[in-house]
Amino acid sequence: MLDTEKLLKLIAEDAKLTNAQLAAMLGAREEEVASAVASLEKEGIIKGYKALIDWDKTDRNLVSARIEIKVIPKGSMGFEEIAYTISQFREVETCYLMSGGYDLALTISGKTFKDIALFVAHRLAPLEPVQSTSTHFVLKKYKERGLLMVDDVKDEREVTSL
Repeated sequence: MLDTEKLLKLIAEDAKLTNAQLAAMLGAREEEVASAVASLEKEGIIKGYKALIDWDKTDRNLVSARIEIKVIPKGSMGFEEIAYTISQFREVETCYLMSGGYDLALTISGKTFKDIALFVAHRLAPLEPVQSTSTHFVLKKYKERGLLMVDDVKDEREVTSL
Protein backbone atom coordinates (compact mmCIF):
# COMPACT_ATOMS: atom_id res chain seq x y z
CA MET A 1 0.00 0.00 0.00
CA LEU A 2 1.43 3.34 -1.07
CA ASP A 3 1.95 5.92 1.71
CA THR A 4 0.05 8.88 0.20
CA GLU A 5 1.12 11.34 2.89
CA LYS A 6 4.81 10.53 2.32
CA LEU A 7 4.29 10.81 -1.45
CA LEU A 8 2.73 14.26 -1.03
CA LYS A 9 5.55 15.40 1.25
CA LEU A 10 8.17 14.29 -1.27
CA ILE A 11 6.40 16.08 -4.14
CA ALA A 12 5.93 19.22 -2.02
CA GLU A 13 9.65 19.20 -1.22
CA ASP A 14 10.79 18.62 -4.81
CA ALA A 15 8.20 18.57 -7.59
CA LYS A 16 10.88 17.65 -10.14
CA LEU A 17 11.25 14.11 -8.78
CA THR A 18 10.30 11.57 -11.44
CA ASN A 19 7.83 8.77 -10.81
CA ALA A 20 10.79 6.36 -10.89
CA GLN A 21 12.63 8.36 -8.21
CA LEU A 22 9.48 8.62 -6.08
CA ALA A 23 8.87 4.89 -6.43
CA ALA A 24 12.43 4.10 -5.29
CA MET A 25 12.07 6.44 -2.29
CA LEU A 26 8.72 4.91 -1.32
CA GLY A 27 9.58 1.28 -2.04
CA ALA A 28 6.78 1.12 -4.60
CA ARG A 29 6.33 0.39 -8.29
CA GLU A 30 6.61 3.29 -10.74
CA GLU A 31 3.16 2.53 -12.19
CA GLU A 32 1.66 2.65 -8.69
CA VAL A 33 3.19 6.09 -8.09
CA ALA A 34 2.03 7.38 -11.48
CA SER A 35 -1.52 6.20 -10.79
CA ALA A 36 -1.52 7.73 -7.29
CA VAL A 37 -0.23 11.09 -8.58
CA ALA A 38 -2.86 11.13 -11.34
CA SER A 39 -5.60 10.41 -8.77
CA LEU A 40 -4.33 13.12 -6.42
CA GLU A 41 -4.33 15.62 -9.29
CA LYS A 42 -7.82 14.59 -10.39
CA GLU A 43 -9.15 14.92 -6.81
CA GLY A 44 -7.68 18.41 -6.54
CA ILE A 45 -5.33 17.47 -3.71
CA ILE A 46 -2.34 18.32 -5.91
CA LYS A 47 -3.31 21.76 -7.23
CA GLY A 48 -0.23 22.38 -9.36
CA TYR A 49 3.53 22.52 -9.50
CA LYS A 50 5.47 25.76 -9.07
CA ALA A 51 9.14 26.66 -9.17
CA LEU A 52 10.51 28.87 -6.41
CA ILE A 53 12.29 31.76 -8.17
CA ASP A 54 14.67 34.21 -6.51
CA TRP A 55 13.51 37.27 -8.45
CA ASP A 56 16.15 39.41 -6.71
CA LYS A 57 18.78 37.65 -8.86
CA THR A 58 17.04 38.60 -12.09
CA ASP A 59 16.42 41.85 -13.97
CA ARG A 60 12.72 41.68 -13.16
CA ASN A 61 11.59 44.36 -10.74
CA LEU A 62 8.93 43.06 -8.42
CA VAL A 63 7.61 44.42 -5.14
CA SER A 64 5.76 42.17 -2.70
CA ALA A 65 3.59 43.11 0.25
CA ARG A 66 1.65 41.44 3.04
CA ILE A 67 -1.74 43.04 3.61
CA GLU A 68 -3.76 42.47 6.75
CA ILE A 69 -7.49 43.10 6.33
CA LYS A 70 -10.27 43.48 8.85
CA VAL A 71 -13.68 42.81 7.36
CA ILE A 72 -17.26 42.99 8.56
CA PRO A 73 -19.40 40.23 7.04
CA LYS A 74 -22.77 41.69 6.05
CA GLY A 75 -25.97 40.11 4.86
CA SER A 76 -25.31 37.00 2.84
CA MET A 77 -21.62 37.80 2.33
CA GLY A 78 -19.58 35.86 4.93
CA PHE A 79 -15.84 35.32 5.21
CA GLU A 80 -15.81 32.68 2.47
CA GLU A 81 -17.45 34.98 -0.09
CA ILE A 82 -15.29 37.95 0.87
CA ALA A 83 -12.11 35.86 0.62
CA TYR A 84 -13.24 34.42 -2.72
CA THR A 85 -13.97 37.91 -4.11
CA ILE A 86 -10.58 39.24 -3.02
CA SER A 87 -8.79 36.13 -4.32
CA GLN A 88 -10.07 36.90 -7.83
CA PHE A 89 -7.80 39.96 -8.15
CA ARG A 90 -4.78 39.01 -10.30
CA GLU A 91 -2.41 40.81 -7.91
CA VAL A 92 -3.36 38.52 -5.03
CA GLU A 93 -0.95 35.60 -4.71
CA THR A 94 -2.21 34.23 -1.39
CA CYS A 95 -5.30 34.81 0.71
CA TYR A 96 -5.70 33.27 4.16
CA LEU A 97 -8.44 33.45 6.79
CA MET A 98 -6.70 34.29 10.07
CA SER A 99 -7.39 34.29 13.77
CA GLY A 100 -6.24 37.19 15.91
CA GLY A 101 -6.09 40.91 15.19
CA TYR A 102 -7.25 40.76 11.56
CA ASP A 103 -9.40 38.50 9.42
CA LEU A 104 -7.61 38.00 6.10
CA ALA A 105 -3.93 37.99 5.17
CA LEU A 106 -2.91 38.61 1.57
CA THR A 107 0.38 38.42 -0.26
CA ILE A 108 0.39 40.57 -3.38
CA SER A 109 2.95 41.66 -5.96
CA GLY A 110 3.31 44.64 -8.25
CA LYS A 111 5.92 46.43 -10.31
CA THR A 112 6.30 49.30 -7.83
CA PHE A 113 5.35 50.33 -4.30
CA LYS A 114 2.91 52.76 -5.91
CA ASP A 115 1.19 49.94 -7.85
CA ILE A 116 0.52 48.12 -4.58
CA ALA A 117 -0.62 51.30 -2.82
CA LEU A 118 -3.02 52.07 -5.69
CA PHE A 119 -4.35 48.50 -5.65
CA VAL A 120 -5.11 48.81 -1.93
CA ALA A 121 -6.60 52.31 -2.23
CA HIS A 122 -8.67 51.84 -5.39
CA ARG A 123 -9.61 48.18 -5.52
CA LEU A 124 -9.31 46.59 -2.09
CA ALA A 125 -10.27 49.24 0.48
CA PRO A 126 -13.46 50.31 -1.36
CA LEU A 127 -14.98 46.82 -1.05
CA GLU A 128 -18.02 47.16 1.23
CA PRO A 129 -17.02 44.50 3.81
CA VAL A 130 -13.46 45.87 4.19
CA GLN A 131 -13.19 47.77 7.47
CA SER A 132 -9.43 48.44 7.44
CA THR A 133 -6.16 47.39 5.81
CA SER A 134 -2.55 47.38 6.94
CA THR A 135 0.15 47.03 4.28
CA HIS A 136 3.64 45.71 5.02
CA PHE A 137 6.18 45.77 2.16
CA VAL A 138 8.65 42.91 1.83
CA LEU A 139 12.16 44.35 1.81
CA LYS A 140 14.12 41.10 1.63
CA LYS A 141 13.25 37.41 1.61
CA TYR A 142 15.45 35.21 3.76
CA LYS A 143 13.41 32.02 3.59
CA GLU A 144 10.43 31.07 1.48
CA ARG A 145 8.44 27.84 1.42
CA GLY A 146 11.10 26.14 3.55
CA LEU A 147 14.07 27.17 1.38
CA LEU A 148 16.76 29.71 2.24
CA MET A 149 16.77 32.59 -0.21
CA VAL A 150 20.15 33.99 0.86
CA ASP A 151 23.44 32.42 -0.12
CA ASP A 152 25.57 33.66 2.75
CA VAL A 153 24.68 35.97 5.58
CA LYS A 154 27.40 38.52 6.24
CA ASP A 155 27.39 40.72 9.32
CA GLU A 156 28.13 44.13 7.84
CA ARG A 157 27.82 46.03 11.10
CA GLU A 158 30.87 48.01 12.03
CA VAL A 159 32.60 46.90 15.21
CA THR A 160 34.54 49.47 17.15
CA SER A 161 36.73 48.74 20.12
CA LEU A 162 36.54 50.82 23.26
